[in-house]
Amino acid sequence: MFRNQYDNDVATWSPQGRLHQIEYAMEAVKQGSATVGLKSKTHVILVALKRSTSDLSSYQKKIYPVDDHVGVSIAGLTADGRLLCKFMRTECLNSRYVFNSALPVSRLVSSVGNKMQYCTQFYGRRPYGVGMLIAGYDLQGPHLYQTCPSSDYYDCKCMAIGARSQSARTYLERKLDSFPDASLDELIGHGLLALRECLPSDSELTSKNVSICVVSANKKLDIMDDDRVQPYLDQMDNTKGGRRQDQEEEQRAADDMQTEQEGQPLEPPSDQGRTDEDSMEH
Repeated sequence: MFRNQYDNDVATWSPQGRLHQIEYAMEAVKQGSATVGLKSKTHVILVALKRSTSDLSSYQKKIYPVDDHVGVSIAGLTADGRLLCKFMRTECLNSRYVFNSALPVSRLVSSVGNKMQYCTQFYGRRPYGVGMLIAGYDLQGPHLYQTCPSSDYYDCKCMAIGARSQSARTYLERKLDSFPDASLDELIGHGLLALRECLPSDSELTSKNVSICVVSANKKLDIMDDDRVQPYLDQMDNTKGGRRQDQEEEQRAADDMQTEQEGQPLEPPSDQGRTDEDSMEH
């Protein structure tokens, strides 16, 4: 991305019909650490990859509780994400105070979309540079929504946002048909495998850099960190498609290839040079 005369504020349109400030905000989402959301008929989960600025600092929080039935995972500017989470908590509290009931997830997402869209209308404001995955459960069942800095929001079956998230979306598209009837453990396993696709080749998922959020009808919002995540990581390594099994299969294939090469008989040296010498003597 580069600066030009049409990106000084969010209310200026380029001749191509583009709002560059919004595109810059969406680019900030692509730079954020990855997060994955999936839902079945009974559960919604969020799996997020946490980052630390250095070895001396702790990992940054990625999943935020909103209400007993709603959780949010962010990718992009953390400050903007915390501000929107505070707004969502206020909306849920108002609903419980006035109507004595939980706010439906669709109305909550609609309110967030209106708030994000307000910043794209007037001079002097800037878009929120954060994308969110909103997981919730209400009377209509489980819900998973994606929000964008452009104030668009989508109801999703599964979604991944953040850096290198295209690889995770490819995995989710390949396994999409198995999600509706999956159990909670299977759903978390798919989420971790999808999140693993977003990692560089020299990185691993650990209990320190992964957070898991579970929303269901039977219990309140549950966010798991550290030691509670480790059993799911061990289960992921031992299942088909786990990195540990992939490494074992690669090592086994390399050993088989080496054994085949050692078992092949050595070829006798070629007699081409000797034949040429004999012809010259004659």
